[in-house]
Amino acid sequence: MSVIADWIEWFPALANGLWLSVRITAVSLIVGLPVGLGLAVMAASQNRVARTISVVIVEIGRGAPALVVLQLFYFGLPSVGITLTSFVAACSALALTTAAFTSEILRAGLQAVPPGEVEACKTLGVSPRDTLRFVVIPQGLRIALPALMGFSILIFQATSLTFTIAVPELLSQAYSIGSTTFNYLSVLVLAGLLYAVITIPASWLVVSTEKRMSRHLSYAR
Repeated sequence: MSVIADWIEWFPALANGLWLSVRITAVSLIVGLPVGLGLAVMAASQNRVARTISVVIVEIGRGAPALVVLQLFYFGLPSVGITLTSFVAACSALALTTAAFTSEILRAGLQAVPPGEVEACKTLGVSPRDTLRFVVIPQGLRIALPALMGFSILIFQATSLTFTIAVPELLSQAYSIGSTTFNYLSVLVLAGLLYAVITIPASWLVVSTEKRMSRHLSYAR
């Protein structure tokens, strides 16, 4: 019973941390996904400069661990006169990671659009820009949707890394409680359950979306 009583006492602080983790995830995805789409389009461009810029950004973003990027934004940028709050640094770093990784997911989705549809647009006199806007990107996004949803779960889990730059998210709150009560096992178990409250339903949603998309694509063929 003491465990339940402890969990009830700790729940408000952990719930605040969970809500902050969700907010960081949302901002990172809102900023990172459009940038990732832009990088994916640039990677498929005929312009060599655009392709080179895209490759450099994607390789740096994918090559650097998220923890290193977080430390760079929060502790490194003040050396060049740019100081960010821990929340902004966390969102910026995870948005960069999101953009780098989702650009590859989105590029694969764009390339999966049947070439015949692009050829049909050319035959009908649709401009390349309109073909990209109204045919390729909408279908590419739909194809890439399950993978993007799965990546969103990973970004939510990665918010636990922001503990290292003093963001009071869920894991940070759990450590804070553990340091005062020395009951690390119990509080970390509760924190893990709260993460699972988000990730398990989200995983079910990804599986359901994949099944629905598979049926849709099989009908389309």
